[in-house]
Amino acid sequence: MDVLSDAIAAMRTGVPHSSRTRCSAPWGMRFPASEGAGFHIVLQGSCWLLPPSGGEPLALSAGDVVFLAQGGVYGLADAPDTPLVPVVRRGEEWVWEAPPEAGGGPTTLLLCGAYRLSRARPHPLLAELPAVVHLPARIGAHRALRAAVDLLGGELEAPGPGSDAAIPALLDTLLLYILRAWLADHSERATTGWAAALADPAIAEALDAIHRDPAHPWTVAGLGRLAGLSRAAFARRFTTVVGQPPLAYLTWWRMTVAGRLLDSTEAPLRVVAQRSGYSSEFAFAKAFRRELGMSPGQYRNGERAAARSARSARAGEPAAALAVPDLAP
Repeated sequence: MDVLSDAIAAMRTGVPHSSRTRCSAPWGMRFPASEGAGFHIVLQGSCWLLPPSGGEPLALSAGDVVFLAQGGVYGLADAPDTPLVPVVRRGEEWVWEAPPEAGGGPTTLLLCGAYRLSRARPHPLLAELPAVVHLPARIGAHRALRAAVDLLGGELEAPGPGSDAAIPALLDTLLLYILRAWLADHSERATTGWAAALADPAIAEALDAIHRDPAHPWTVAGLGRLAGLSRAAFARRFTTVVGQPPLAYLTWWRMTVAGRLLDSTEAPLRVVAQRSGYSSEFAFAKAFRRELGMSPGQYRNGERAAARSARSARAGEPAAALAVPDLAP
């Protein structure tokens, strides 16, 4: 897999969900803090985003996309001073605690959704994203993102045979295109960070090699040769742009791969060690404990127990009869 695909796979967990919501002013909703990330797309009309941490309200127009990756409390409303009604999670849906009556003012049509993210070992790309990623509508910009929005909106508006399979796939595609669009917008002016790393041919080549084959016995000199740089020049450039030395990132990614294998497969530790780049279980277990503070077995048992607990909790929650409801007369 390539670096961005791997980063998304490392972040994402569970099943994403979404809904189309039509609101007539006055209306306002407040989303609670969560472990996930939310997105909102204005399909028609306009509204205001009241961002996390009390930032300045952000005006959104038709075609605008916002992505909130850090999980803080935020609001959406027809106007910055409209009272916000709490939105709560019930099962796989978001619902208003006390839905306000539909107003008679201007109508806004929203496409809203959320992703579950693993924050135990977040990919550095996730930590680098701002609290609010705002992708304003611009003619000719981010055409793939616009196409994904149109497809997802169409499936939600008029579900057909296969929609239950199409919608999660389109949500994953939408997340990819949101991140691509943000990276593209920042790559030209960024000198450090992941937007700069993926736009730098030398660093991107080394990162792709690590992600394609994390078990390979990579050295700084070998990665430098792939990048077309001397060992010293490559080490300096990688550390400056990515934020950590090449072998430190390699170890971090190997442990991320190992954690995913421990969580999602029954592979014995010998196999997990080999696929993570270690020749022996002992060396692997020592590196794993140093990096994560626990043994591979403890990690596997803990992750499975947490998953079972989460499934049980979700099974006991009341199912929502309705997603965030329309507030149009």
